[in-house]
Amino acid sequence: MDGTFNENDLSRVVEADRAHIWHHLIQHKPFETNDPRIIVEGKGMRVWDQKGKEHLDAVSGGVWTVNVGYGRESICKAVYDQLMKLCYFANTAGSIPGSNFAEMLIDKMPGMSRVYYTNSGSEANEKAFKMIRQIAHKKYGGKKTKILYRDRDYHGSTLATMSAGGQDERTAQYGPFAPDFVRVPHCMEYRKHELDGAPEENFGEWAANQIEEVILREGPDTVGALCLEPVTAGGGVIEAPEGYWPRVQEICKKYDVLLHIDEVVCGVGRTGTWFGYQQYGIKPDFVTMAKGVASGYAAIACMVTTEEVFDMFKDDASDPMSYFRDISTFGGCTAGPAAAVENMRIIQDENLLQNCVDMGDRMMGNLQALMEKHKVIGDVRGKGLFLGAELVADRGSKEPVDEKQAQAVVADCMAQGVIIGVTNRSIPSRNNTLCFSPALIATADDIDQITDAVDGALGRVFG
Repeated sequence: MDGTFNENDLSRVVEADRAHIWHHLIQHKPFETNDPRIIVEGKGMRVWDQKGKEHLDAVSGGVWTVNVGYGRESICKAVYDQLMKLCYFANTAGSIPGSNFAEMLIDKMPGMSRVYYTNSGSEANEKAFKMIRQIAHKKYGGKKTKILYRDRDYHGSTLATMSAGGQDERTAQYGPFAPDFVRVPHCMEYRKHELDGAPEENFGEWAANQIEEVILREGPDTVGALCLEPVTAGGGVIEAPEGYWPRVQEICKKYDVLLHIDEVVCGVGRTGTWFGYQQYGIKPDFVTMAKGVASGYAAIACMVTTEEVFDMFKDDASDPMSYFRDISTFGGCTAGPAAAVENMRIIQDENLLQNCVDMGDRMMGNLQALMEKHKVIGDVRGKGLFLGAELVADRGSKEPVDEKQAQAVVADCMAQGVIIGVTNRSIPSRNNTLCFSPALIATADDIDQITDAVDGALGRVFG
C-alpha cells in the first residue's frame, strides 16, 4: 500500500478508515458490521458521502464550524498563496497574515487590543486560564487563582478545560481535575424549576446573583475570573434571560473578577453579530474563539484580550519570569490567519451577518410553528443561526424524552438527506435538544428544507 487512493476506489477508503481511524465522539463497535460514513465532497450548504448521497448540512460541518459554506475557492487560493510564500515560523516573530488578521479582528472588537494565536478552542481557553493564574501571582501575591465556570457550559477537551467543564457526561471518567475551578449554576430559564429557590420573575438577575453567592462562599480574594459562553452551546443552546448579563458585569467589577467570554462557537457571525457577547452589551477582559474564525479551511484559534491585561505582562526586562512564558507551536502556521482574512472579507462583502439575522428569524418562526404542531417540542430558543428545540415527554412536567428518541429524530432527518445535531453525552438525562447551526449563507429554501425534515421526523418518531 502506498498510502494514496484513487478517488473512485472508495471501498478501499472505507476499509482503511475502518482499520485505522479513531473517530471523534463515536463508539466504534458498530463499525465491525457497518461501514463508517465518509464525507467525500462539500459545496455550499451540501455534502456528499461515499455512496454519492447528498445531504443538506444544518450543523456547519458537524460542530458549528463552516460558517461561509464549502468550496470557497478564494479562501483556498489565499491559503495556497500564503503557504508558497511562507508556511510557518514560530510566533516569536510576526507574519504578514498574522498582522493583517489581527488588525481586522480588533477592528470588530472595540475595547480589545491584543491577539494571541493558537490552534484550537481548548488551547485558546487554556491560554486565558494561564494568564489569569499568572496575574494572580504577579498582582495578588498568589491569591485570586480560582476560575468560576457555569453549569452546562463547555470550554474544551483538555484536562484543564474539562476542569472548567459544566457537562458531567463529557468529564466523566477523566478526573481527577485541576484544582481551583468552581462551578456556578446555569441560567436556563426553561429549567429554572430545577434550581432551588429560583423565582418566577426576574430569574435572570437571580441567576446572576447565584454567581455572587459562590464568590462570597469561596472568598472574593481567591476568585480571579469567571468564564462563560455568551450562548451555551453543547449544553442545550441556552440564551441567558433578561437581566443576567448586566448583573454579571456588576458582580465582576465589584469583586475585581476578570470576565472571560468563550466565543469558540458563537464567534465570527454565528449569532448575527461578529461576536455573541456584542448582542448583550458585555465588556469582556478575555475573548476566545476558534471554529468559525476560518470556517474550517485552516486550523486557527485566538485568545484576545485588552491592553490593560497585556500591560500586566510588560515588566522590566531584568525579571526573566515576568512575561507570558507560553508558546503554541501551530499558532505559528500562516495558513490560519490567511484563511481568516478571506473568511472575514466574505462575511463582510456578502452581508452574511444580516443574512444570519434574517434566516435565523425565519428558522425560529418555522420552529415555533412546529412547536404548535408537535407537543413533543417543549421549548425553542437561541440567537441568529444558532437554535435549539428541546424535546419533552410532557410539557407540564418538562420531563425530557428518552435520548434514544431524540437520536431517532436525527437519524430520520439523515435518511431524508438533512444533517441536524442533538446534545450528546453532555448532561445526564438531558441530552434532548435538537441543535441547528446552518452556514451563514443559508437561503430561505435551505431553512424550509431543514425544518420540513424535522417536521416529518417528529411525526414518524412520536406519531
